[in-house]
Amino acid sequence: MVNSVDVPLGKLKFAIIPVTSMHQNCTLWWDDISFEGAIVDPGGDLDYVKSVVLKARMRPRKILLTHGHIDHAGGARELQEAFDIDIEGPHIDDAFLLKGLTRQEPKLGQPVRDVTSGHWLHDGDTVYVAGHPFEVRHCPGHTPGSVVYISHKHKLIIMGDVMMRGRIGSTDLPYGDRDALIESIKSKILPLGDDYSFICGHGGGSSLGAERTANPDLAV
Repeated sequence: MVNSVDVPLGKLKFAIIPVTSMHQNCTLWWDDISFEGAIVDPGGDLDYVKSVVLKARMRPRKILLTHGHIDHAGGARELQEAFDIDIEGPHIDDAFLLKGLTRQEPKLGQPVRDVTSGHWLHDGDTVYVAGHPFEVRHCPGHTPGSVVYISHKHKLIIMGDVMMRGRIGSTDLPYGDRDALIESIKSKILPLGDDYSFICGHGGGSSLGAERTANPDLAV
């Protein structure tokens, strides 16, 4: 199901595409004049993703990754080759995950290939989608190299799995760190302000104001 494919953010549009058996939110972002854009977290179901790209008349210029889990990055190598584009992100601390995608569980029932980033990102970097800036903030905890992308103009965050509606991202793998994740959220994300909204890696989005008051994981 595609949501918000025709919703303009000034001159920037986006489409949310749930993919794989884990219902991960792959997101397309593109400029409504040049139609150039980026594909964020292409975890799989690539024929579906390509069909939405075609429908939107989008011209992908890069792939952005929020972190190195298979449901977010499992299709990145194939799309990189299909569109002849670069991969940016996440932070280099997730390099081991991207290089070991084929060893990750759960298996998604579709081809997965290991991948590496052409441009590792750091806290405070800026990435551009057809000239539109997104600030990068490194938010470790869910994975060591998780990043979020922030459009200050539109007060909108591409959150990945750092925080969901009503909970924080999982930290139950050996490299997960609940305390670090909560610190990342409290120091890097909540100070942005209650009027910032976010698109998360799974399920519906939310706002920082709603999460500040109702997210039980942050009541510590």
